[in-house]
Amino acid sequence: MASDELAKKLQSRMAATQEVEPRPEPVPSPVRPKPQQEAEGACGGEPSSSSELSAVLTRRQDINDGTAAPCRNRVFNPYTEFKEFTRKQIKDMEAMFKRYDTGRDGFIDLMELKLMMEKLGAPQTHLGLKNMIKEVDEDLDNKLSYREFLLIFRRAAAGELQEESGLMALARLSEINVSAEGVMGAKDFFEAKMQALSLGSKFEAEIQEEKDERKRQEVDKKQRQAAFKQLQSAFCS
Repeated sequence: MASDELAKKLQSRMAATQEVEPRPEPVPSPVRPKPQQEAEGACGGEPSSSSELSAVLTRRQDINDGTAAPCRNRVFNPYTEFKEFTRKQIKDMEAMFKRYDTGRDGFIDLMELKLMMEKLGAPQTHLGLKNMIKEVDEDLDNKLSYREFLLIFRRAAAGELQEESGLMALARLSEINVSAEGVMGAKDFFEAKMQALSLGSKFEAEIQEEKDERKRQEVDKKQRQAAFKQLQSAFCS
């Protein structure tokens, strides 16, 4: 009997010791950044200090290989970045870009550029089309964004395109005159300076003209509504 009691006491003491003994906490495994996060860091995000250098080097290698994904963090404003063009010129170029962006994805790809050049009367070979895109393709995605499309006309106005190039044919046949008022195409520095100084007032004048036109349309609309109501009341009386 004494041995049975002693065995029970030892068992209860061992059970109490196991309950009180602290269990080791699990150590969390380190979280590695995903490739997408590294790419975003290379494009101007906020990567961790341990992965920043490798992300930059990886993106640089991708750019050299032609496989880099484009950065889309920067907000693009054509009116502030392309100040050498008037609002009307930029709107004309935007309308042309949208007309040939048949996929409505904000880009002109190789097939859409092929169709554009055919409609402009200057068809290009497959290699010629690729070279046209390559000449202004800053993000290496093998298609033209709206900003890259505007670069064509900037370089045309600045005289940076070869006469026989496909981009020069595009700029010449687009019916958008970018050389008459383009500051970049001015031959004399002082002439360009004067055009740059007068550009701000011209820009404001165009905005004011658009506002006045909207006001005239609103007045005409109200007058037509009033005339219709008067005619309707006379008919019903």
